[in-house]
Amino acid sequence: MFTGNENHDISLGDAAAMTKRYRDSVTPATRKGGFFGRAAIEAILAQSDGAGNPCAGIRYYHGLNDRSEPVIILVAADKDENDLHTGALAEFAMPCPTQCSTNNPLNS
Repeated sequence: MFTGNENHDISLGDAAAMTKRYRDSVTPATRKGGFFGRAAIEAILAQSDGAGNPCAGIRYYHGLNDRSEPVIILVAADKDENDLHTGALAEFAMPCPTQCSTNNPLNS
């Protein structure tokens, strides 16, 4: 059961090591990440299930777009670990590359 208060903390060092391993395993043109705007995330978090239970958090799914590029799909999940798939979903992240942050430990 999800509470919405699960611990997802990670140190910058661990996160940097993980993203470096990923970057080292793909070509330079492969997506390193993406940006989701606040409005899309808030729309997902604002949902509730049919019984009025609030969204407990966001689940993500890996997918491939029509150009066979990897994407992440975001969906709300309730406390019973069920996707609220009939509500707001998000993809169409602004891809990195080309819309990347300046160099930092997570992307370079």
